Amino acid sequence: MTTSPAASSPSTSTVNLPPSKPGLFSKNGLLRPFKLLASDFRGLRKRWKTDWGFNQLVLASAVYLFFTNLLPGITFASDLHVLTHQNYGAIEVVFSTGLCGVIFALFSSQPLTILGVTGPFCILSERLYVLCSTNFHIPYLPFMAWSCLHACWMHLLLAAFNAHSYTMHHVTVFSTEIFSLLNSIIYFHKALQELQRAHANTSLASFLYSVIGCIGTFLLAVFLSTANSWRPLFSKYLRMGLTEYAAAISIIFFIGIPHIGELKTLDQQRLPVSVDFRPTNPDRHIFFVRFWELPVAWIFAAIIPGAIITTLFFFDVEVSTICATLPKYNLKKPTGYAWDVALLGITTGLCGILGIPPANGLLPQAPLHSESLLHNVKQIDPVTGEKQQVVDHEGKPVQTVHEQRWSHLLHAIGIWIFVSPPLMKVLGLTPTSVLAGLFLFMGEQSLCTNPILYRFFHMLTPTSELPPLKYPSATYAGEHMYTLLQIFLTVGIFAITFTPGAPVFPVIIVMLVPVRLKIMSKWWHPDTLKGVDSWACRPGLGNDFRSSRERLEDGDAVDAVVVQGESDEMMTEEDKMA
Repeated sequence: MTTSPAASSPSTSTVNLPPSKPGLFSKNGLLRPFKLLASDFRGLRKRWKTDWGFNQLVLASAVYLFFTNLLPGITFASDLHVLTHQNYGAIEVVFSTGLCGVIFALFSSQPLTILGVTGPFCILSERLYVLCSTNFHIPYLPFMAWSCLHACWMHLLLAAFNAHSYTMHHVTVFSTEIFSLLNSIIYFHKALQELQRAHANTSLASFLYSVIGCIGTFLLAVFLSTANSWRPLFSKYLRMGLTEYAAAISIIFFIGIPHIGELKTLDQQRLPVSVDFRPTNPDRHIFFVRFWELPVAWIFAAIIPGAIITTLFFFDVEVSTICATLPKYNLKKPTGYAWDVALLGITTGLCGILGIPPANGLLPQAPLHSESLLHNVKQIDPVTGEKQQVVDHEGKPVQTVHEQRWSHLLHAIGIWIFVSPPLMKVLGLTPTSVLAGLFLFMGEQSLCTNPILYRFFHMLTPTSELPPLKYPSATYAGEHMYTLLQIFLTVGIFAITFTPGAPVFPVIIVMLVPVRLKIMSKWWHPDTLKGVDSWACRPGLGNDFRSSRERLEDGDAVDAVVVQGESDEMMTEEDKMA
């Protein structure tokens, strides 16, 4: 076996802290215009031609992405169809997911990041519809178009002035775990909403079957998702296939069940779809919004939801990219955060003009994309001339991701062609009870990867049965209080989504960042925080929350951690800002 040097040594360099700070707009300043964009563009030029390698793993990943992106999308479409009174529906969601996916696959700096319509945006758009129709008495889509256009130029400004360097480098997993838990709760709530609508609009027998179909879809998907652990039952590739396509198999099965026997007579609710290539709303004929007809006062008022959309999308796409490019994936090619934020702004503005919901970074799908492309690294042994498995300094096999654009592009094209009437009719066969089951499955899959869940289990376990904590001054009481605070904040933010102040919930999530850094560090012992929290975008620092000056005073070296897609000098500047 061959040992990989890259796997055994971290990619950090030691630098001395300069005695003074340059100006914000100087050559090395944090606000130097277009600094990160220029760096990202150079990285994109270097990698783009090498991003078109293709193999069987890429094809399997594309098929996997197709189902994991399309199915949640049409599930949200069912909800949007009702709560926006047909302004958004299945064809709009599919159109947006396919269009934005193709653009990102071709032009993004990090094609591993997957775009789609997200749960938090659905909540935001639904609340904005209520405001427009009930309080403002203005047309919804023109107001949304201007909100997206304002979000467009705000994204471009954030990218131009290097927002990634002075925002995400202060984010810890405290905030990202809360955001992930919020997504899980939203999934569960959407499932209940679908069943509530079935209860209100169908017969008792149909409603009872809807409950059975929902729970059945969920349980079958969960059962099949564990197929990799069934060894020695079935072959390796069959187990892998059952695991990767668990949701798709379950949905297809429960779409077919209602067509058997007397179940065919039930008045089931199905996903409403367009029968022609035209918007869902019968008053619209083309995918274009006459946004210029909105009164000038409301054009300026749309800056507020535009800023909220920008806050949500910026945080979402940055966290999605971070999750898709974690150090465990051993990526070799550069990642450009600023470039992708600018590209996301352009697609958001385009979606607003077309009258379709803008797509954004998908948290569950982005890391799943990287996971589906993992493969073992092998090198030719110079002595035997045979390929040998590369292992790290601990003797574990080294894996890396097949970095390319085909899987993103093929799955996006596959979704995009579903806007055609024949394929849209196929989507229309889906009972809403099945979509409710898929919501439960998505929530369960997201929740099971969230550390908050396992720390909650620690709260229910006697301390004598828990393993000793890693840091000497850390306590389980402190960990439990930290976890309870995360749960309390998540529930509070979710509760806000039911109030008139719902549109501002993304701002509250972002405000958790300074709360964690400025306030919580005074309430919890540093050792307790080290055990439960870490930097989200500083892999070289891990859970070291001291500033550069504090590390120098303690006699430690200052690490200039080079994050993919950024120059060494930019990271040095950021480290000084700590």
